Amino acid sequence: MKYSKWIIPRGETVVPEALLQAGYTPLLAAMLARRGLSEPETAKEFLYGGAEQLLPAEDMADMPAAAARLREAISRGETVAVYGDYDVDGITSACLVTSYLRSKGLKCLPYIPDRIGEGYGLNSAALDGFKAAGATLVVTVDCGITAVREAGHARELGLDLIITDHHECGSGVLPDALAVVDPKRADCPYPNKGLAGVGVAFKLLCAVEGGAEPLLESYADLIAAGTVADVMPLTGENRYIVRRGLEQMASRPRPGVAALLNECGGGAKRLTATTVGFTIAPRINAAGRLGNAALAAKLLLAGSCEEALPLARELCRMNHERQELEHGIWTQAREYLRRNPPEGPIVLASEGWHQGVIGIAASRLAEEFGLPCVMICVDGEHGKGSCRSYGGFNLFDALSACRDSLEGFGGHALAAGLTIRRDRIDAFRAELAEYYKRCPAPEQPALECELRVDDPALLSMDCVKSLELLEPYGTGNPQPVICLTDVYLERVTPIGGGNHVKLRLAKAGELFDCVMFGTRAEELGAREGDRVDAAFYPQINDFHGRRSVQLVLSGLRRADTRGECEEILSGGLPCAWECEDIYPERRDFVRVWRWLERAGGRAECDLSSGWGPEGLAPAKTAVCLRAMSEEGLAALERSGGELSISALEREGKANLEASPVMRELRRRREQYRERRRRHDRGN
Repeated sequence: MKYSKWIIPRGETVVPEALLQAGYTPLLAAMLARRGLSEPETAKEFLYGGAEQLLPAEDMADMPAAAARLREAISRGETVAVYGDYDVDGITSACLVTSYLRSKGLKCLPYIPDRIGEGYGLNSAALDGFKAAGATLVVTVDCGITAVREAGHARELGLDLIITDHHECGSGVLPDALAVVDPKRADCPYPNKGLAGVGVAFKLLCAVEGGAEPLLESYADLIAAGTVADVMPLTGENRYIVRRGLEQMASRPRPGVAALLNECGGGAKRLTATTVGFTIAPRINAAGRLGNAALAAKLLLAGSCEEALPLARELCRMNHERQELEHGIWTQAREYLRRNPPEGPIVLASEGWHQGVIGIAASRLAEEFGLPCVMICVDGEHGKGSCRSYGGFNLFDALSACRDSLEGFGGHALAAGLTIRRDRIDAFRAELAEYYKRCPAPEQPALECELRVDDPALLSMDCVKSLELLEPYGTGNPQPVICLTDVYLERVTPIGGGNHVKLRLAKAGELFDCVMFGTRAEELGAREGDRVDAAFYPQINDFHGRRSVQLVLSGLRRADTRGECEEILSGGLPCAWECEDIYPERRDFVRVWRWLERAGGRAECDLSSGWGPEGLAPAKTAVCLRAMSEEGLAALERSGGELSISALEREGKANLEASPVMRELRRRREQYRERRRRHDRGN
């Protein structure tokens, strides 16, 4: 993603002494402080919080009634149907409840609807099938909150219905079910509104079981997978659950997870939430996207590796097929949009697209064009669409405002689905465009860097390794974005067939090896020899037994030195490390004076763009001008980002090296060098 705005903290990095005394590395201490965890007690609670993070399940609206009915079904040995959804959250939810009820000796009928034939949500035909199979109770997971008509049908059939969901309720009436358990109900006091569907199902089982520990011991991996895949906040109880689940996957994975990791090569790597989100989840999702979600459920319910391995292989094959389908749709839509640049939300429709993969294509288009995107698969007189947001635009509110053009819709603020008649697509496109004009996205996404490295010691092996304590990363606890500013781009090397690049950055004698995925060399926006700003996440790279720090770049741009120049010209100076690169030699002063002479003794400069003598770093130019001003050789006037410079005549010889700014610069440079000498001796 290209960012039009970068947010970079200025000033020296704050490293709380209390956290250092508690044993945290400077980098981790600085990051914790940035996230409001400056005291050892609060930091420890966040990093190592245990079961005390779990909230009472009974606090959820309708939970007592739901738990009582499920306990009754267990005591009577009833047949229970579990109705899920075809995404990772829905599949893991169904597997969780099914496994639990079967462990209690019940006959359980798990049901995952066909994405293409049935679509999202509870349907009456499935309820008829449950009744015919002898079920007396139906439990929905990750769906059902809008199933008003279907709940009425269940009542007519004599089926008891428990709905567990986590989607938005909207302003409509709740289904008339025995219990409707959803933390997003307006009347639900449960404080964690960020539970995944599998999290709500887990809470139901906690209420039935009377505690969480036995369930986490057996099923934390399923709950973690659904929570991560559905991009739920990884704070509080969610963070604890996901951490437990990752530990289970690493030490004693269920056969289906072990087979999947083995098949895709993920078993040899350290398991993180990223592993789940980008390795496990896409393969489970592929089954649902291509109309065979039951295959993924069968894999997760497998009792042995022998049973699981062929299923895992088939899921990996389906994921490859999904990738090819998605790429074809994305390419077609992208070419159309490049010929017809959109001015508002993207709404595209086609008869030739695969319903199961358009959501991924919509996400990519939304990011590329910086607009919300709706892609609709048309079949006959009807269409089914997938919607993805951009820039914080609330899709659920937008679809609610356009409901007159839709047959139905549901989902979240950032992702949703809809059904629509073919003859209403143009009207919907116009309505959505008008709504977007009235209620645009709050702002275009900016690249927000949490920390600016002002000392290379922050990127030592120990410091980088310590960041692993912040995991699992996700919504509410994102992977840190750190930045280096005004560094020299020494080398760019294409890798991976030219689709990725390796880079080497240099600053004050320090070298940094970097990699940037999904970006070609010509797309960097900078080239070898440029001064650049780099945003990254540092990691330990283990290559052929050699361990080193590697920066995984998320953004790169030509250096924006305006803030640093303004700081210098206003009487400040950057941190000690920065002073190493901006310390001017005598020849630099000569270059600045001659540049000013060539301009007739007066220059008008825009600090936001390249200024000063060609080839001389702007920050170093600013130091030279400040020293010349202090010694009476130049007059400086600033107005906003504009700088006026006038050469002055002076009697006697000026001693620029003795100017206050140069004395302070030398002091800071020596301070940095001494710190590096101590660091090197310590290593």
